[in-house]
Amino acid sequence: MRALNRARLLWGYLWGKCRLNALPVEYIVETTAKCNIYCPMCPRETHKQPKEDMSDAVFERLVDESGSSAEHMMLIGLGEPLLDNKIFDRIEYCDRHKISTLLSTNGTLLDEQASERLLNSSLEHITLSFDGSTKESFEFYRKGAKFERVRNNFVRFAKMKAALKSKVQVVVQMVRMEKNWDEVADFESFWKSIPGVDLTRVKADETDLMSPDGGHAPGDFQHPCHYLWRGPMYIKHNGDAYACCQSYMLDGAPVGRIGEQSLPEIWNSAEMQRMRQLHREGRAGEIGICSKCRTSIPHPVLVAGSLVFHGRTVRKLLPWVERIAYWSRLPIQLLRPQKQARPMPNQPASDLVQISSPKD
Repeated sequence: MRALNRARLLWGYLWGKCRLNALPVEYIVETTAKCNIYCPMCPRETHKQPKEDMSDAVFERLVDESGSSAEHMMLIGLGEPLLDNKIFDRIEYCDRHKISTLLSTNGTLLDEQASERLLNSSLEHITLSFDGSTKESFEFYRKGAKFERVRNNFVRFAKMKAALKSKVQVVVQMVRMEKNWDEVADFESFWKSIPGVDLTRVKADETDLMSPDGGHAPGDFQHPCHYLWRGPMYIKHNGDAYACCQSYMLDGAPVGRIGEQSLPEIWNSAEMQRMRQLHREGRAGEIGICSKCRTSIPHPVLVAGSLVFHGRTVRKLLPWVERIAYWSRLPIQLLRPQKQARPMPNQPASDLVQISSPKD
């Protein structure tokens, strides 16, 4: 069923269909809107969030309706997943529907007990967010988090993973910004030395907060954005469904709500079809959220590849695709990069994302 769903999505993407006889492969699911730190580059600073979790009714409705087509759910959003008391239950609920899961954490709550529970769960991927290699830069971007405590939590988690021989993929990620720009080498040197870390990832800031005049240039829309055909669709904690992972943060309107419409109705709503048509016609710049978006638009060859393979496989291969694109300087051909609002010191023209493994 999942292979057939992907085939239908691929057919719809290649032929520019506005109405799809299939559902997204991936979802970003905000199981909680609560967070315990403040980050100047986070959309929480401009989009105030309630201290609420996603209800069981919304979460289970989403998983039940997508269970035969969804392959990957990122249980993240504008909240810290470990503040969701039901996060471990949600991971297992997805697993029972054969849906793989990913978490991203700020690490403040990743104590030994939480680490053990995660490593013994069905979680397949985890991103450890660590924006800097010095106390000064880290605590500037992660206000309320302590450098030594979070670093120790991440080191312990990775070493526990190695000791338990857990199969969860562990990625330590830094968003490269002005105050940590020159810390990449130290960041990678430290985290590559930690047993249990599979990859380090250095990526560009994809929010508008630190440089609001960025976005895509008109020439970037040579190919339709895959998000509108493949996903992920972004589901807020209250059930509001957004067209893609960036839509809510860029002040887009929801295209439906879980529980009020079925998933096929939401995925093929009038607004979703309008956006697909404009992308198909090369007029995506007329869509407000798309003109402000910073994420890269892959070449159709990569989009096709992402729909040939199962979402679990794609998630594992994605860092290596990014890595090849970075080191071979191919993103202009294969990954249309976002326009940079303010060039950073010594920034390469095609600097998009940098992936490294401990074996490098």
